Amino acid sequence: MKLPVHFYKPLAIGAPQPLRELPVRPERMIHFFPPHIEKIRAKAPETARQCDVLCGNLEDAIPIDAKEAARAGFIELLSQHDFGDTAMWVRVNALNSPWLLDDLEQIIRHVGNRLDVIMIPKVEGPWDIHFVDQYVALLEAKYSVRKPILLHALLETAQGVSNVEAICGASPRMHGLSLGPADLAASRGMKTTRVGGGHPGYGVLADVEAGHDQRAFFQQDLWHYTVARMVDAAVAHGLRSFYGPFGDLKDEAACEAQFRNAFLMGCSGAWSLAPNQIAIAKRVFSPEIKEVLFAKRILEAMPDGSGVATIDGKMQDDATWKQAKVIVDLARLVARRDPELAAAYGL
Repeated sequence: MKLPVHFYKPLAIGAPQPLRELPVRPERMIHFFPPHIEKIRAKAPETARQCDVLCGNLEDAIPIDAKEAARAGFIELLSQHDFGDTAMWVRVNALNSPWLLDDLEQIIRHVGNRLDVIMIPKVEGPWDIHFVDQYVALLEAKYSVRKPILLHALLETAQGVSNVEAICGASPRMHGLSLGPADLAASRGMKTTRVGGGHPGYGVLADVEAGHDQRAFFQQDLWHYTVARMVDAAVAHGLRSFYGPFGDLKDEAACEAQFRNAFLMGCSGAWSLAPNQIAIAKRVFSPEIKEVLFAKRILEAMPDGSGVATIDGKMQDDATWKQAKVIVDLARLVARRDPELAAAYGL
C-alpha cells in the first residue's frame, strides 16, 4: 500500500504532476468508434460535435487482423484534428494481450498530449492499475506529455467487482469505472446472451389472489446490484461511474430505460454504440427541465443550505438542498455544451 504522503507524487522523473480532482466536464455519453474503418473515421469530427466523449475502440469488436490498423487510424485521427471540448479517449487491448504495450507506447508517443483518458479492459484488481500507472508515467516522461492521462477501469469480471473499492483507490490517475455486462455475465456464469438490459426470465411473481387465475410477473433489473456497488465505490473515491454497452441497437425504448436506471442511481453517463444511442444518452443524462427549475427554487430559498423552507407545500431542508445542488451543478455542466438546454434551464 502506498503511503498517503507519496500518493500524489509522479511515478517517473519528468512525468506530469497527478491531478487531485477530476476535470469538470459533462460526460453523458462515451461514443465508441472503430478507428480502422476509414469511412467512420472521416465522420469522427462531425460525430464529436454531437457527443461529450469520443472513444477509439482497439479491443473487442476489432478483428485480430485489424488491430494495428485501428491503432494507426486512431493516432492519425488525433494527429490531424482538434476536437475542442469533446474529450478524447481510447480503449486499449487487454492487459494480457500481445497488443497492449504497443497500444500504450505508440499512442502516448504520437498523441499523448491530445489524449484525455485510457480505458483499461477487464481490470481485476489494483495490481492491474499499478502496472498501467507506472508504464504510462514512464511514457509521459519520455515523450514530454504535459498533462496526466487518466485511467478508466472496466468492470467485466467477478473478481473485478469484488475488488472495486481497491481499484478505485489504486492511483490518483483513476478517472472512473464502466460496467461491462457481457463479459461480466460470462465471468459470473449468468444465463443470458444479451449485452446489457433486462431478461424476461428474471423477475418476481406476485402472490396468488383469490378469484384470479393469473399471477402478475414483474421483470427486474439484472444489473441493479452491480451498478449500485460501482457507484458507491466510485463516489467514495471522487470518481465517476458509467453504464456500459446496450447491445440491441434497434430497441431504443429498452436502451433508454436501462440508461435512465443508471442515471437515477448516480451514473454520469453511458456508452453509445451507434448514432441513435447518442441522442438517447443526451436526453437521459441531461436533468429534466422541470427538475432543474424546482431545484433552483430550493437553492434560492436556502442560499447557504441551512434552515427549513416550504415550496409548493413541500418541506425542504439541508438534505433536499444537497439533492438540489447535485441537479443544478449537472445542469450547469450540460448548459455549457447545449445552448438550447441552457436557455430552458435559465442558466
